[in-house]
Amino acid sequence: MSRIKAAVLALNQTPLDWRGNAARIRTALKEARVQGAELVCLPELSITGYGCEDAFFAPEIWARAWQSLVDLLPETRGMVVAFGLPVTHQHALYNVAALAADGVLVGLATKQNLAGDGLHYEPRWFKPWPTGIVDVFHCPEGDAIPIGDLVFDLGGNRLGFEICEDAWVAGRPGSRLVARAVDVILNPSASHFAFGKAVVRRRFVAEGSRSFGVAYLYANLLGNESGRTIYDGQLLIAQRGEILAESARFSFQEVCLLVETIDLQAGRLVKSRLASHRPTLPAAADDGIVNCDFHWKSQPAEFRQTFIHSELSKEEEFTRAVALGLFDYLRKSRASGYVVSLSGGADSSAVACLVRIMRDLAIAELGENAGGKLPSIDMKELLLTAYQATENSGEVTLRAARTLADALGSTHYELDLSQIHGAYLDLVSQAQASPLDWNQHDIALQNIQARVRAPGIWMLANLRNALLLTTSNRSEAAVGYATMDGDTAGGLAPVSGIDKLFLRQWLRWLETTGPEIRGTRHPVPQLAVVNQQIPTAELRPQDAAQSDEDDLMPYEVLDFIERAAIRDHQGPASILELLEARFPDRTREDRLLWTRRFFTLWSRNQWKRERYAPGFHLDDENLDPKTWCRWPILSGGFADELKELES
Repeated sequence: MSRIKAAVLALNQTPLDWRGNAARIRTALKEARVQGAELVCLPELSITGYGCEDAFFAPEIWARAWQSLVDLLPETRGMVVAFGLPVTHQHALYNVAALAADGVLVGLATKQNLAGDGLHYEPRWFKPWPTGIVDVFHCPEGDAIPIGDLVFDLGGNRLGFEICEDAWVAGRPGSRLVARAVDVILNPSASHFAFGKAVVRRRFVAEGSRSFGVAYLYANLLGNESGRTIYDGQLLIAQRGEILAESARFSFQEVCLLVETIDLQAGRLVKSRLASHRPTLPAAADDGIVNCDFHWKSQPAEFRQTFIHSELSKEEEFTRAVALGLFDYLRKSRASGYVVSLSGGADSSAVACLVRIMRDLAIAELGENAGGKLPSIDMKELLLTAYQATENSGEVTLRAARTLADALGSTHYELDLSQIHGAYLDLVSQAQASPLDWNQHDIALQNIQARVRAPGIWMLANLRNALLLTTSNRSEAAVGYATMDGDTAGGLAPVSGIDKLFLRQWLRWLETTGPEIRGTRHPVPQLAVVNQQIPTAELRPQDAAQSDEDDLMPYEVLDFIERAAIRDHQGPASILELLEARFPDRTREDRLLWTRRFFTLWSRNQWKRERYAPGFHLDDENLDPKTWCRWPILSGGFADELKELES
C-alpha cells in the first residue's frame, strides 16, 4: 500500500538502565500499535542510552544490548520497527539501526558519519561504516543477516536511514538513497538541545523530504539522559518539503509519540518530475537491497496536520530546558530535593526560581502529584534556601533573599557566619603572627568569606539527602571569578552554561513576563528586589562599594571577548581590533585593559573550570572542558602576545 501510518518516538532513557529502557520502549510500541502505526522509528542508541561513554567499550554492554533487542522483537508483530543499539562486527563497534519486521530481525543499517565535535565523542567508541559496503552479520543465535549501507524493500515500499549526524553533513546519505528508489528515510537521532537548534532540524528534515522525494521521519531522545546533555524530544514527519507533523518539545513524559499517515505515491510522483533523479539501473545483486515480505494495511486518504510547534523565545527555551534538566537530574539521582545558598543576587536567585518553575511545569503536565516522579511537590520539602551573612553582607541582599524565598515557598534559613568568619581570621593571624588587612590580603580576605559558607550549606543538604546547587555562571567561569570550595561548592551547576548578561535579561523577563504554564504567564514580580541591584560579590567592606564589573569589566564586554576569543579563536591583537569596532566610544586604554585582563584570567583559571560541578549544555559555545572547550591547565598564558600589544 502507498499510504502508511508512521510513528516517531521520543524516549527519556538512562544509560545502562536495561529494564527501564526496555520498559519505555515496550510502552511506546504498545501506544504506537493502539494508534494504528505500522512503521515506527525509535531514537538513536535507545536500547543502551546514548551517553554510555566508555562503557561502550565493554563486551558485556554489547551482549546485554543485543539480548534486549532480541527480547523486544515479539513487540514488533504486525509492525516495522527501527531500534538503536551498538553492535560489534569484525572486531569493530558500530552505531546501528536494527530493523525488525513482524517480529523478525531483517538487517542492521550502520551509521556512516560520526559526531566528533563539541560534546560528541562518537569516534572514540564507534567506527564509521564505509559508503556502499554491505556484509553479513552472524547473530549470537546463529542467524545470518545483512549489515551495512542497506535499503529495505518491505512489500514494495523501500526504507533507508540517515542516523543523526548523517543528515548534518554536506554529502548526506539521502542523496545516494534517492538513487536506490527509497520511499521513506528514517532518522533515529540523539540530537542535544541548543538554542535555536529546533529551526535547523526542521529545515533539514523538510528539505530532505523535498530534494530526495521521500517521506522523512525524525525521532529523538528526550530529557536529561545522563547528567549534562538535555534532549528536547523534537519529533518531525515531513513530505514534499513540508512538515506534516511536529511534536511539542521539553515534555516531562518519559514516552512521546507523533503519528501521521504518509503517502508514498506522492513522493514517487515528485521523483518522477525531478530532472536530477538518476535511479540505479539495473539493480545489482550486491546493491544493498534487503527484500522482505510485509503486508501493509490499507490506510484511508486523509488530510491532517499535527503541527504543534510554536517558536519559543530564548528566554522560554532556557526556562524549559533547565527545568527539564533539573527534573530528570533530581529523580534519576534519587535525591529528595535541592538546596541553594541564596545570596540575594542574580545567580542564586535564578537557580532558586528555576527549581520552582521545574515543579510547576511538572505538575502542569503530569498532574497534581507530578506523576509521582518528584520526591515531593511541597516547595518547603523540595527546596531549601539559606542566606549566609558575614559582617560585609548588606540589608539589601538580606531583604532580597527573604522576599524571594517567601515568594517561592522554600524552607528558608538566615545564618550569621560572622563568628565563624572571625574565628578563621584570628586563627590565621595568630598562626603567622601578623594581622590581616585589606591592603595586603584582599583576595584571601574575600575568599575566606565565601568558603566559610560551604560547610553549613553542605550539612543542610546532607541532612535532607538533597542536592546542593552551585550558582556560578559562564561569564564567571571564563575569568575564574569564583571561589573554589566557596561559591562553587555543590554537585550540579544549572546556570554554568549561560552568560551573566543573558541571565540578567532572563531575570527581568521572569519578573515581568514569565513562562507560559497552562496558557497563563507566570511572572515572579518579587524579583524586582534582585533586578534593581548592581551585581556584586559583596565580599569587601560596605564602604568599598564592590561591584562585579569594576572587578572585571562590563559584562557586555566580557561576553563579547569570550565569544570572539574562545568560540571564534581570535588572538589578543584581533580582539583589540574588534573591540575598537564594537566599543568605539571607549578609550584605547580601556580596550587594552579588558583584553589583557581577559586573556590573563582565562589562562590562569582553567584549573577552576576543570573542577566546577557538572552543568547543563545549553548552547554550542560552552566552556565546559569535559564536553566542549578543552584547554591546557598550564600554558604560556598569551604572555608574548599581550606584551606585543603594548607597542
